[in-house]
Amino acid sequence: MAIGAAVLAGPATGLAQQPSPEPQPAPGVTVQLNDDTAYELGLVNKYVHGDSNVALAQCPGEGLKAPKTTTFSSPVLTFGKYDYGPLIGVPANVSADAELKQGTAPGNYPLTVNCNGKSYTATFSVPPRQVSAVPSGAARAGDGSMAH
Repeated sequence: MAIGAAVLAGPATGLAQQPSPEPQPAPGVTVQLNDDTAYELGLVNKYVHGDSNVALAQCPGEGLKAPKTTTFSSPVLTFGKYDYGPLIGVPANVSADAELKQGTAPGNYPLTVNCNGKSYTATFSVPPRQVSAVPSGAARAGDGSMAH
């Protein structure tokens, strides 16, 4: 009897050691505004005043390219110059230039990508604009106004 039990246990143990085939997850869809660079971090999902801003998304499509039907939308951004190809160093296969609409207040806003008929949304922030003008009467470095 012990031999029969060993034979029955053998195949079951062998099956347990083989990895079971699991379905592969669908490729992830991502959406973001801007991307961190090697020399500047903290850019992801932040609008940068006075600089170029880019909407980025990863959308499964034809090979490495996103479908040409992929579009971005946001209540405070306009988009132009779409590129439907993979980007080097960025997990995205569609990008578009993003311009902030005039009069947009600082705050958090949605950025949506329409990818294969479905919408995916991220939130990005618009910081307050930096004051670029020096107030009149303010001391300026090197003008001698601080000398006694």
